[in-house]
Amino acid sequence: MALSIGVSSSWRGRTALGALALATAVALLPSSASARPAPDRAAGHCANQSHLRVPGAAHQQADCLNELTTAGTVASGHTDPADWAGLTPKDLTAPEGVPGIQIDGYFPDSSTTNTNHGWNHDSQFVIRLPDRWNGGLIVAGTPGNREQYANDRAIADWVLARGYAYAAIDKGNTGLDFYRDGSRPGDAVVEWNTRLTQLTRAARAVVAQRYHRPPVRTLATGMSNGGYLVRWQLENHPELYDGGVDWEGALWHAKGPNLLTFLPPTLRHYPAYAAGGPAAEPAREELHRAGFPAGSEFLWPFHHQVYWDLTQRIYREEFDPSFDGATEAGTPYCAPRTPGCDADYDYATRPAEVHKAVQRVALTGRIGKPLITVHGTLDVLLPSSENSDAYSRMIRESGRGHLHRYYRIEDGTHTDSLVDSFPDRLRPLLPCHRSAFTALESWLTTGHRPPASHTVVRPEGATPASLLTSCRLDG
Repeated sequence: MALSIGVSSSWRGRTALGALALATAVALLPSSASARPAPDRAAGHCANQSHLRVPGAAHQQADCLNELTTAGTVASGHTDPADWAGLTPKDLTAPEGVPGIQIDGYFPDSSTTNTNHGWNHDSQFVIRLPDRWNGGLIVAGTPGNREQYANDRAIADWVLARGYAYAAIDKGNTGLDFYRDGSRPGDAVVEWNTRLTQLTRAARAVVAQRYHRPPVRTLATGMSNGGYLVRWQLENHPELYDGGVDWEGALWHAKGPNLLTFLPPTLRHYPAYAAGGPAAEPAREELHRAGFPAGSEFLWPFHHQVYWDLTQRIYREEFDPSFDGATEAGTPYCAPRTPGCDADYDYATRPAEVHKAVQRVALTGRIGKPLITVHGTLDVLLPSSENSDAYSRMIRESGRGHLHRYYRIEDGTHTDSLVDSFPDRLRPLLPCHRSAFTALESWLTTGHRPPASHTVVRPEGATPASLLTSCRLDG
């Protein structure tokens, strides 16, 4: 789906942090009769299907599919296109020829925001096991507040075609009201990390059941909030992974920066910039000071309309619900100096319990396994200066710099679908994520270290078509 700057109110209501946050889920169609469990074969297509059990699952359904990628799962009802809408360029093609087993299910949970399959149950997961397995497992958390199929186009299709088993989870809560999950500030995001750890352990066990040996390599990857999860897992559970690729991950740090430090000044000053007149230039400088780079101004109207206000309000509600009293998640597009307005939010002066809530999910930089980060220089949802630049410094200061590579992608932005609207000004991050992934593979299998961290410049004379298929990290 191509995005234009003229965004409807219905589209705006479907968005939040992490490319476009959750689109209101469309319940998946029941699996077709042809996709129902088939008798096991001793080897080959869908072998051991009837013996597979996901440890800890409250419910699971295993289907034998002729196609595990979106080239087949859209028609068979084994993905949800609404879940990955807006995350990839419109001309991205899906690979074909990946038969195998798909397991859908959920872990025990008390929240019910995920409506996929008509289950109305959170902590839903998907595990895909290709017949032709390369020995590896990819585990992903979802961007924004989306559900378990959000990475199917951007990540799952490609890694499945390379022979990896794949697993993803909805993080335990979904939708724009995710902050209602839990009993105290920060609980919803804390659950994100717990659920990805749970999925990784379960998926490793299922892989061993299916192929009669454990995975030789387990890698974590994800974009935006999913990138944050990769960072947290490699800091807190490095024993489960061999490495990870972080695609523009969000940074949570109790002292800042975090999105509660750079979004409020954006909300305060953008209206004056947009109005023009003598106040416009000082307002522009304030947005630059907040972290939004010079040259990104053409993206500001879209992000003001779709992302900034909504993202600030719902994540502030998660960590600081008392700021606006009984009001839930603030007042949309409120004017500064009106009561409880998020444009006036000052994280630094908020009570200690707010900082403690953020500390519960904070990153430290103490990664325990190799990590590659890619982040666009024109990201104006999670600007690189306030997120990946800062996280890279944290890693170095923690003495873990030898485990990290960080590539700033010139002209990349947070949402790859915006490339369709600005093909001459933006480049997609998706091929750079794939280059980072293959660089990590080489790092782990041969010991060949990727190029030193640097900014990957846009190749001179590159066309939109060539940028969709190529990204040289040594360029």
